[in-house]
Amino acid sequence: MASATIGVLGDVMLGRAVAEALDRVAPEEVWAGEVREIAAGCDAVVCNLECCLSARGTPTERIPGKPFFFRAPPAAIDSLRAIGVAAVGVANNHALDYEADALVDTLDAVRTAGIGLTGAGVADSEARRGIAIDAGGLRLGIVAVSDHPAEFAAGPDDPGIAYADLRRGPPGWLAEEIGRLRGACDAVLAFPHWGPNMTTEPAGWQREVAARLHDAGADAVAGHSAHVFHGVGWSSRGPTLFDLGDALDDYAVDPALRNDLGVMALWRPGDSDAELELVALALDFCHTRLADGEEAEWAAARLERACGGLGTAVERITEQRFIVRPG
Repeated sequence: MASATIGVLGDVMLGRAVAEALDRVAPEEVWAGEVREIAAGCDAVVCNLECCLSARGTPTERIPGKPFFFRAPPAAIDSLRAIGVAAVGVANNHALDYEADALVDTLDAVRTAGIGLTGAGVADSEARRGIAIDAGGLRLGIVAVSDHPAEFAAGPDDPGIAYADLRRGPPGWLAEEIGRLRGACDAVLAFPHWGPNMTTEPAGWQREVAARLHDAGADAVAGHSAHVFHGVGWSSRGPTLFDLGDALDDYAVDPALRNDLGVMALWRPGDSDAELELVALALDFCHTRLADGEEAEWAAARLERACGGLGTAVERITEQRFIVRPG
């Protein structure tokens, strides 16, 4: 297997105040230089795009009482290109915030930028299909799925997301798609948007689903949705990052749960010494930098507790960087 470093980020939200900030600053400036430097050292970066990219559409009425709607102008894609994003997952609860036209615009904007996309499409067959990208000579397969909301699910002829009720276990199509990628790629990443917001640890069903995704052929599972980073588990195939937390947003901060702190995973498939490194991020309002001082100490303590509960060990190598290994 070719040596490669794949950067993996959780939710990147480019709408609302982030979009307003992008009217004032260059697209790369929502990321601190130190974050851009780490991303530049990766062979590919993958993230969850937690908004649509469009000037069209009206807030969806599919979900009565839905409180948040995220939309950014198509030009916001340059903020992803600034950190070398090679692929995005679009299976999440904001892809259809401004209905089908805005989703179609999002698909077009991402693909026009030369970025791979999985987890949404103009029909369920497209939404469910994973992609393969080159990462420093390594062929990486990625498949994205969301367990909410069912109202956003793509249909045979309807745009939407790759939806599955994961609490019932991975559906057959998901296992088959992981298997297809397994046969065509050097490494496979399963990228689920799963579970409720503001949780601090994976539910039992998430641990079971992760094990089954690994059994189907995923070398790594990297989840998102909670807005709070979780610990890391490990299977015989590789790591399970149950939740990466957020990577860029304008959200209110819970001072106890610290949803203003996330992690960037540096995944090196097949590297026996440092297969998984985590970098602690601090999310200032519409701007992301490396965690430092008290933030880095909080992240270190949380990682040690959370990973210990999942049977993995954490070695701190710099103020905000950590190697995670099977226990």
